[in-house]
Amino acid sequence: MVEDDNETWLIDSGHAIIEKIAAVGVATLTPRERLIHCFWITDYSMRNAGDLAAARDLDPRYQTDAVAAATALGLSRTAAIFSLSEGELERRFFGLFDDLCAELRG
Repeated sequence: MVEDDNETWLIDSGHAIIEKIAAVGVATLTPRERLIHCFWITDYSMRNAGDLAAARDLDPRYQTDAVAAATALGLSRTAAIFSLSEGELERRFFGLFDDLCAELRG
């Protein structure tokens, strides 16, 4: 998988989840959908602002919810990545992007 394919996958998946949230609410998301949404929020913030301030504004629980969902799904690499400090996640995000996609898409 190339990064462009992963970016497209995340954008498309995130868009579908945002539409679901708008239609029936965030409480209806499956753990996988919740995790993808948290990942989308993180990616959106990093690509548009270069930090995670926008992610915190969009969803103050994005990181803890991502860890909880990844743990529930048995996605240990993703749980470990979202368990990083926010500063470390910012510094390493783009290098870890494909690892996150691989585990989520796998």
